[in-house]
Amino acid sequence: MKVDDVKKLQHRKYREELHHFLVEGEHLILELQKAAATQPHLAQSQLFITEQYQGWVAENISLNLRTTVVGHKAMSQMSDTKSPQGIIAAVPFAPASSAHPAVAQPAKNERAVYLYEIQDPGNLGTILRTLAWFGGFRCLLSANSVDPYNPKVVRSSMGAIFHVALEQYVALEVVAERYTRIACLDMQGKALSDSSFKEFDCYVFGNEARGVPREQLEAMQAQPFTINGSGAIESLNLASAVNMCVYELVR
Repeated sequence: MKVDDVKKLQHRKYREELHHFLVEGEHLILELQKAAATQPHLAQSQLFITEQYQGWVAENISLNLRTTVVGHKAMSQMSDTKSPQGIIAAVPFAPASSAHPAVAQPAKNERAVYLYEIQDPGNLGTILRTLAWFGGFRCLLSANSVDPYNPKVVRSSMGAIFHVALEQYVALEVVAERYTRIACLDMQGKALSDSSFKEFDCYVFGNEARGVPREQLEAMQAQPFTINGSGAIESLNLASAVNMCVYELVR
């Protein structure tokens, strides 16, 4: 991949056209290498580094990645950060035949977290990080959601993007067809501590500002639950709400 193509990967349109996304920084490159042990397509990633990173790559990267040394100006143009570290990888999307969890069939006892029109990259990255930490979850995204391969999502996921089963453009109607036991959050629902909370296959969470259309939740026969609080504010951040629910499911 040429440097000019890598620059385009900051935009969703070109990520989907070129079937690649950007990973930047030492930590994420090391996570990429770790994930490549079980996902061979990741070994086809291409590394772009500034001259001072040659020693670091020789010492820390055992994968035989195609590596291109670029100048600081080119690195700044490829990066979406104000102060680039000097190391970026163009990572291929998983092919349909890959062992990557994003395209693998749901595992036995795997639960799904469905995010309806989530907009904030930081929220999605945090949620992916939580799902990767606990394991056993698939993340489903509706249309009109933030791109999970947005550099800000990838960065805030801290490498979880490589380890969570992930599906995009999943309609609510498809969720209702795939899962018979669906739960959601609602101020009038049962408490998370209710023993029935763990009995569901899919947990639906809505857009940060608008939630999920009530009529669609009713059509899905989603069982409502609530996170009880005693403080002064009216609502929780979406990522915080998902994290609390996931912890309740696994504890």
